[in-house]
Amino acid sequence: MSLKSTNKVDTNRVELEVAVSPEDFEAAVGKAYKKNIRRMNVPGFRKGKAPRHLVEKMYGTGVFYEDAVNDLYPKALDEAINESGYEYVEDKIDLDVVTVGKDEGLVFKAVITVKPEVEVGEYKGLKAEKAVKEVTAEDVDEELRKLQDRNSRLVAAEGRAAENGDTVTFDFEGFVDGQPFEGGKAENYTLTLGSGQFIPGFEEQLVGKNTDDAFEVNVTFPEDYHAEELKGKPAVFQCKLHEIKTRELPELNDDFAKDVSEFDTLDELKADLKAKLEHRREHEAEDAFESKLIEQLVDGVKAEIPEAMFERRVDESVREFEYRLQSQGLNLDTYLQYTGMDRDGFRKGFREQAEKQVKLRLALEKIASLESIAPTEEELEAEYAKLAEQYKMDVDKVKGFIAAKDLSKDLAVGKAMDLVKETAQAGK
Repeated sequence: MSLKSTNKVDTNRVELEVAVSPEDFEAAVGKAYKKNIRRMNVPGFRKGKAPRHLVEKMYGTGVFYEDAVNDLYPKALDEAINESGYEYVEDKIDLDVVTVGKDEGLVFKAVITVKPEVEVGEYKGLKAEKAVKEVTAEDVDEELRKLQDRNSRLVAAEGRAAENGDTVTFDFEGFVDGQPFEGGKAENYTLTLGSGQFIPGFEEQLVGKNTDDAFEVNVTFPEDYHAEELKGKPAVFQCKLHEIKTRELPELNDDFAKDVSEFDTLDELKADLKAKLEHRREHEAEDAFESKLIEQLVDGVKAEIPEAMFERRVDESVREFEYRLQSQGLNLDTYLQYTGMDRDGFRKGFREQAEKQVKLRLALEKIASLESIAPTEEELEAEYAKLAEQYKMDVDKVKGFIAAKDLSKDLAVGKAMDLVKETAQAGK
């Protein structure tokens, strides 16, 4: 293969003229002959036994050319793109065969969509707020209350009606227009009042009810309810309350500290909670600081970005979301049905973030280029080892899945972001 020429034909569209030698083309024609001969009839020969020159004489010299071209051009085009230095960003390729033949070999032109030329704004010495919120005694007490709540237990609420925050067990059956509806009935259902688990207005009507009470709950389904047949419909639920439980909190003392932690005293536990809060808030401030720097980088990008790059990033986000659903035993179709969304609307939800991610990546790649940032061999090998450990795979297998060129780009992008943060000025 040889790259004969490159020609920019439009914004982010480049035409490559590629030549395949007569020898390589002849080999591809021979391969196509072997692939197709079993399906071809030549008088005087059994299927699959006719010599190639007789087949070509009968069906035409170019009978195997199309298969040969289809076999050759993907690899030849990939090699030409690598040689050209361009990076193509979508699978849409306009292919035009210029010459093809035994003596000429194959010459074709391919128009591809490539990454845009990018300009970045200032990226050194950026200024952004970095305010670490102070941890107060009230914050530590709130963490203690959460820990206390997690170690609470439910006990029967004797001699009183249900209150907000109680956990109740009850039966219910719902009716719309006097008819029961699917999913509207349950027995011995457990609900924490005030959790917002049921539609608006339902839980409030259980407050004040007593054990063994039978009563009606009147509500109206929201207009955006996921079940189409119930949207905006008034409903009556026949209910019977069986049990009321309240949450009993453990006493905050040294015994509590020993039960829930490795510490012997409540003061030691408080000190540990404070240290963890300070660490968390430092990270939150660092993340917020980085987000503000990223906003400035994205705002400074000047480029005519192909739509295909945004769509590809949206595709990746959708796949990532699907993987998370699958890990929970769900699938996307079920999720969309439950939420009442269609696929187009679902995809649109990823669009804004996808645009930011694409622009950020382009900005960091440009910075890496301007600053001649590249990982060392040691850094590359260390990253392969890290990925192998993460995926519980042999390093060589990881290298088979992730090309060194691609991993090097990712590492260079990370180092470019480090440069932006290291040179940035943090303030309040």
